Amino acid sequence: MTRTHLETPVVATTSGRVSGRRTDDVTAFLGIPYAAPPVGLAAFDSPRPVDAWDGVRTATEYGPTAPQVPYPAPIAALLDNVIALGDDYLTVNVWTPDHGAGGLPVMVWIHGGAFTRGSNRLAMYAGDTFARDGVVCVGINYRLGTAGFASVSGGVENRGLRDQIAALEWVQANIASFGGDPGNVTIFGESAGAMSVASLLASPLARGLFRRAIMQSGNGSVAAQIDDARLVTARLSEILGVEADAQSLADVDPAALLAAQSQLALECMVNPDPAVWGESTVAQGMGIMSQFPIVDGDVLTSVPHEAIASGAGADIPLLAGWNADEFRFFLVASGGADAVTEQAAAAVLGRQPNGIEHLRARLDAGDSPGDALAQALTARAFSGPTTALAASRPSGSTHLYEFGYRSPRAGIRAGHAVEIPFVFDHLDQAHALVGPEPDQQIADEMHRAWVDFATTGDPGWSSTGSESDNRHFRRFGF
Repeated sequence: MTRTHLETPVVATTSGRVSGRRTDDVTAFLGIPYAAPPVGLAAFDSPRPVDAWDGVRTATEYGPTAPQVPYPAPIAALLDNVIALGDDYLTVNVWTPDHGAGGLPVMVWIHGGAFTRGSNRLAMYAGDTFARDGVVCVGINYRLGTAGFASVSGGVENRGLRDQIAALEWVQANIASFGGDPGNVTIFGESAGAMSVASLLASPLARGLFRRAIMQSGNGSVAAQIDDARLVTARLSEILGVEADAQSLADVDPAALLAAQSQLALECMVNPDPAVWGESTVAQGMGIMSQFPIVDGDVLTSVPHEAIASGAGADIPLLAGWNADEFRFFLVASGGADAVTEQAAAAVLGRQPNGIEHLRARLDAGDSPGDALAQALTARAFSGPTTALAASRPSGSTHLYEFGYRSPRAGIRAGHAVEIPFVFDHLDQAHALVGPEPDQQIADEMHRAWVDFATTGDPGWSSTGSESDNRHFRRFGF
């Protein structure tokens, strides 16, 4: 039986006091703004400070989400995504075991969603389970889609990443008031959140804002060149019938902007022509993403993997991994895998090193063309780049894992996002994704490893700096 204490905890932040709600041994402070609402022309500028408030601001309910549209039906059936639109969405949620304590480890969650969807208010992202185990957990929102990542004349670049950096600066300034140690912050994220973690590892602007990092199902190669990103924005403005500058886009009705953004993403997926969208957009977006971080010379001075290979973030321990069947989430759940022919798979894989050889080997082993394509794209987008990133870092600085629990839902097996409720120990909030009887022991093991890594830097298995040293992998759910 859940027990709610009668007291209303109050904490002072740099912008004013906030009150939370204590349940059992965890206090939640929800919807605290870390930056001003990014509305109008401000949507295309750097995050701005919050106006201070008088009195005590109630922080017991989740705040709004960044502007976005729902997932397509096959994905929505698996992955929850609450949409609650509102201007004041640059917020953090904080869960703490004891706001009066000091020196507790801190974990900051960066959600995924292909840089166009997601928020910090999903039930399976609740940080109460981490707080239960002695960690102050923070979930953040950031600008998405056009507002967050389009390269726009008259606007600053990488606004979504700048939001993340602003949220981490808020953590540095305020987390001690919630019982956390600003010197022991671990950032962790999944999918676009993991790609964001790689960008933050590489960014000179994020230096000193965190001590450790975790990448779940991401890679360090996702960053567009500005000229390519401008091609994408040009097509967006053409769809809208306006100029491709900050003021013109700021004047567009938000619903119309989201509709155009959706049309843009569909066009990029159906016709992934580098001549239309730019080589880096097509190569790194893989038909799934059309607006994402940009090499701007400021937030990102190069593609994250290149910066990391040159020593960026070398002193930051990294935990990184992938799911065994990542791309089944995209291809199988939608029914697309059934439509893949050998010729279609060959056309896609022919552009990859050893792609045709891989296809032939999998077909000879009895796989369907769709299964073979899903496996190859999993290696191309996730396992290959993650092991390569580990190999580029100093030996002993990276812990690698692979997740293999096979969800019975829609044939996705160990597909993209399936590991998230295991990491958060929130299987009860994700039966649509993991099935009716998920393995609690896997959740116990993964959640404990994440807590231990954030607390001590050791998740419980040896680190590696070598792609070929498989002895140092930890496999969950096989």
